Order: sequence, then structure tokens, then C-alpha cells
Amino acid sequence: MPIPPRLRPWGVYAAQLLAVTAAYYAGARLGLLQALVNDQVTPLWPPTGLAVVTLLLGGQRLWPGIAIGAFVVNATLGEPGAAFLISAGNTLAPVVACLLLRHYDFRLALDRTRDAIVLIVLGAFAAMLVSASVGAGSLLLTHGIDRAQFWTTWSVWWTGDALGVLTVVPLVAAVRTARRRHLTTRGRIEVACLLLGTAAVTVMAIATPVRLLYLVFPFAVWAGLRFQHLGAAPCALISTAVTARGAATGTGPWEGYEVYQRMVSLQGFNATVVLTTLVLSAVIAERNAALAAIERTCSQLSDMVTQYQPIVLGDMLPPRRQNGQ
Repeated sequence: MPIPPRLRPWGVYAAQLLAVTAAYYAGARLGLLQALVNDQVTPLWPPTGLAVVTLLLGGQRLWPGIAIGAFVVNATLGEPGAAFLISAGNTLAPVVACLLLRHYDFRLALDRTRDAIVLIVLGAFAAMLVSASVGAGSLLLTHGIDRAQFWTTWSVWWTGDALGVLTVVPLVAAVRTARRRHLTTRGRIEVACLLLGTAAVTVMAIATPVRLLYLVFPFAVWAGLRFQHLGAAPCALISTAVTARGAATGTGPWEGYEVYQRMVSLQGFNATVVLTTLVLSAVIAERNAALAAIERTCSQLSDMVTQYQPIVLGDMLPPRRQNGQ
């Protein structure tokens, strides 16, 4: 039976909400693999980044999909009362982030340094204060945690949501720009080596108690300089995801550490990697855009000089004398 024309927009809207809900739920399940507190507070929460990107691209009208996905995830982890409050915070924080980013003329391409700074300060660390405060407060009110665990839970929640924004948003920006950027075969091989090298070094670093996590930084800097977000965003996501898993299991350099010590060490490393790659990629992209603009201007000036040079030379020649004069 065909859908009436006046109901088709509602059908499309429902399909969009369903897709957002499914994406949020899938991202949440991946994030919960690294839970540090109460099996539901994780140092890397990708659904928050997905929610911010969804609202930036699809508009604020898609917030019900985020709310439904957040409620379904949290309802499977605890009592419905806490799930409702937590899902409200998980929905409100991306909405606040989207409003702040749009107010300051944020561009998802992340090709300006100011876009990286706005995303870090407002879209991640400022806006995610909402979800961390509501979430940790909800667990405290429903006796999911005690008072002694509040600030540990709050800090893990806050940094986990912020890193979710700072890893997923640049990754989406990289995917969107990849269609316009044509890499040579050598470039593709180089990107593959970067990703494999980052993964191998990070896995090795979390498998040994010797502190070798700093070995990730050459790969992160190399990716940012050579390929900007196209290379840096996947490298940052790989390193943060692998180290979060290591901290959650308490292996390698986190062996014998308490939860708070693991969280501080992990999030300090992750924040440094993500911020370094994000800002460096934005700076290089802005520089490349400026160089391209200069080259276009020089080319236009060269064309103008070439076009008017015969006229100028013709005016400078002395007039011809007539015969007999």
C-alpha cells in the first residue's frame, strides 16, 4: 500500500530516528567494553561524538533518536529511574555542544585552527560537563555509587564523553574530505603503514609494564603532517581505543593501579594524543589552504600580466615616421 504524500516526510523522519538510535546503541556497546566504574562509566564514549555529528549534519530535530538510544542502553544496565536521568544528560550534552559550535561558526571540515580550538574547549570539555554532572549525580541519587566514588565517576564520565567527541568528530571530517582528496598508491600504502604501525606500537605498549606509550607520538605527528585528519583521526582513535581497553583490564603499565590512578594516567595520555593530532592537523590544513590561495592569486596575476603585456609594449614603442619626413 503506497504511503500518502503528506505522510512521507514523517516516514523519512522515523527512519532517520531509527538509524540514529541504532548507531547510538552500537557505539555504546563498543564503548562499554572499556567500562571502569559500575560497568557503565567508560573512559571513551563514542556515542557522544556520534550524537554531536548527527545534530550538526541532520539538525536538532534528531535529538529523540539520541534520547531513545541512550535510554535503551542505560535501561539494560540499571534501574529505569537512573536510566531516564542519565539518558536525559546524554541527550542534553550533545544538544548544548551543537548550539555552542554553531554559535561560533564551527565548520565540520576542521580546516581552520579556530575550529579545532572551539571543538576542544566548547564542544568537548565545556558541553560534556552537563552529561558528567547529570550522570554521576543520577548514580549517586539511586545508590549506584557511594559518595567516595562520585568524583572518580564524574571525572571518568566527563573525559570519556569529551574524548568521544574529539575522536569521532575528526574521524567523520576525515571521511567527508576523503572523497575530495585523491591519494596515490604510494599515499594509500603510507596511510596503511601509519595505521598498522600505530596499532602495533599501542598493543605492544599496553602488553608490557614498561612505559612505552610515548612511542605512539611519532606516528600521530607523522599522520597529522602528511595527511591531516585523514591520517591523524584514525591513528588517534586506534590509540585511544586500545589504551582504554588496557586500562579497563588493568594490564601492562596500569597493573596494580587503583581506578583513579588508571583513569588519570590513561586520560592524560589520550587527551595529549587527541589534542596534538587535532590541532596539528587543523594548523597544517589551514596553512595548505593559505598556500593554495597564494598560488591561485599568483596565477591570476601572471595571467593578467601576460594578457596586457602586448598592449603595454605597443604603447611604449615610438611612432613610425611617414615616408619623406
